[in-house]
Amino acid sequence: MKVGQRTVRLELAEPLRISRATMAARDAVWLSIEHQGQRGYGEVVASAYYRLDARTIERLLGELALDAARFADPESALDALWDGALPGRDAPPAVTAAVEAALLDLVGKRADTPVHRLLGTPEAPRAATARTLGITSRREAAEQAGRLARQGFTVLKIKAGAPDPEDDLDRVRAVRDAAPHARLLLDPNGAWTPSLAAALLPRYADLGVEAVEQPIAPGDPEVLAGLATRSPLPVIADEDAVGIEDARRLAGRVQGINVKLAKCGGVGTALRIAALIAGSGTELMLGCLTASTLGLAPAVHLADRARWTDLDGHLLLAHDPWTGIGGTDGTVRASDRPGLGVVPHPRPGPVRTAAHGEEAGQ
Repeated sequence: MKVGQRTVRLELAEPLRISRATMAARDAVWLSIEHQGQRGYGEVVASAYYRLDARTIERLLGELALDAARFADPESALDALWDGALPGRDAPPAVTAAVEAALLDLVGKRADTPVHRLLGTPEAPRAATARTLGITSRREAAEQAGRLARQGFTVLKIKAGAPDPEDDLDRVRAVRDAAPHARLLLDPNGAWTPSLAAALLPRYADLGVEAVEQPIAPGDPEVLAGLATRSPLPVIADEDAVGIEDARRLAGRVQGINVKLAKCGGVGTALRIAALIAGSGTELMLGCLTASTLGLAPAVHLADRARWTDLDGHLLLAHDPWTGIGGTDGTVRASDRPGLGVVPHPRPGPVRTAAHGEEAGQ
């Protein structure tokens, strides 16, 4: 098998502000794995939060992909990755997820089968995706919410963690007024103290917020679990739920776990987490980083397994270089085409080589 890489710059349509940073662009490294004339693709995006810049990704992705390419075929390499037998299995989760995605894409193409069928789901999954609203003015949030509701979005995720908590509350009220029928999720990205969270969560429940992601700083899952037992609305662990051991620790103690493939290591681990928490009272959320359709596609093939779906990273881009999962009408859809089902966008707009800058990560 042969491997190749390309590093590009993904520009956002507008800067996205969250509690810990503002992001305007992100570097992405595309991986290709070729065997007998067919290619599979995967993507890793740079993230300051996960301490992955483009140069580091290029090196680690190249090493793991070459380990995979030494197998006789992509099927054997994928089995080895899932069995923990790939030599580079200690690579960062985002890198492992991208190699897995490229192998899944290639295996599906060779079998003329979409990824969701390889994973045991006959029908192509589809789900209403949340659409993220960054920390902005009350007026701008209302305008965005109204526009998105008219486009068909039924779930809106509002970033919180402004210096003045009342600003966040005002923004949620504005979104509620502008999109009265939308389901609302809240994400402070760990910006609150436990005492502040305990004071604010009842007020957000009164505003009709459906659930809150990681309200307090990560690092003490016991405190998060304690907050979840007293919260009037569901608490979803994100930064405190990275991999399967975190999920095991929190199963039954929080109401949800946000599984991001780049955070946990890919589809195989996501399925293990889903099986682990099933029946525990903790439900699955599928999340993402800001990335292209290529980066989002593997998770879309799992979308039928989640209570909450937040797979809008490609919708935040000024130009998405790939297509194949939809989402502009508020619904993401896995393709019935073989593999991941994504193809280069016929009109991708400018795609330029990254300058290896480091961006703030979601």
